[in-house]
Amino acid sequence: MHGIGNDFPIFDHTQPGAPSLEQIKAAAVALCDRRFGIGGDGTISILPSEKADFAMRMFNPDGSEAEMCGNGIRCFAKYVFDHGLSEKTELTVDTLAGIMVLILSVEAGKVTQVRVDMGEPRLERAQLPMEGPSGPVLHEPLKIGGELLYITGVSMGNPHIVFFPEQATDELILRIGPQLEKHPAFPRRTNVHAAHVVGRDELVMKIWERGAGPTLACGTGACAVGVAAHLNGLTGRDVLIHLPGGDLRIQWGINNRVYMTGSATLVYEGTIEL
Repeated sequence: MHGIGNDFPIFDHTQPGAPSLEQIKAAAVALCDRRFGIGGDGTISILPSEKADFAMRMFNPDGSEAEMCGNGIRCFAKYVFDHGLSEKTELTVDTLAGIMVLILSVEAGKVTQVRVDMGEPRLERAQLPMEGPSGPVLHEPLKIGGELLYITGVSMGNPHIVFFPEQATDELILRIGPQLEKHPAFPRRTNVHAAHVVGRDELVMKIWERGAGPTLACGTGACAVGVAAHLNGLTGRDVLIHLPGGDLRIQWGINNRVYMTGSATLVYEGTIEL
């Protein structure tokens, strides 16, 4: 499945004979390989939960585990509804970043859009985490390879660093992304996003994902960009963000919760030997 180009093999662990989560974790690198496996920006597992309707776990293409994935959780929701695991159009999903609430738009018995309550952004440096004094990371100078960037840090359960160049280009994110991801200031590494402002309610962003590299979309990253743009006085609280794979609407409510709305698409179903 994919959410505006961010693609994932989805594994349903609620069915008899399904592989174990440990099997998927051990095989994540091979499964995400685009030549020798299925190919994907990470694996997503659907699990039962005692705290919510379902639980979600995600493993990156390098085998590390992600706390959450905004595009992935929309695919998760579409799979659950379209495959009859639940008839609810409001779902709760237990993730390593907390319990997420999803509102499903359904047409002709299939999910077309998913609105996700992504929770509150975490703005303290220690919540990213990032080395340095306490307080938010807002328009903070940081040297990368002799180049001075002004960065803003936002955690959406996973860490994001955002900067605002005049133009967000592929060349720029490919150059800056890997250096920032593994910068010693970030003990758990970080996701990196370059974004430029089109208008008070519109942005364009490029993505470098921790453990995955350049991707077509990142839902938690789009949330971080929307929050960071407003914190820097560049936009309002309701923005349309153009990602390489498609568009997401991000709303940072006055209740301090971030809402993300976008599509999810089934590409194909099949089997693979583990």
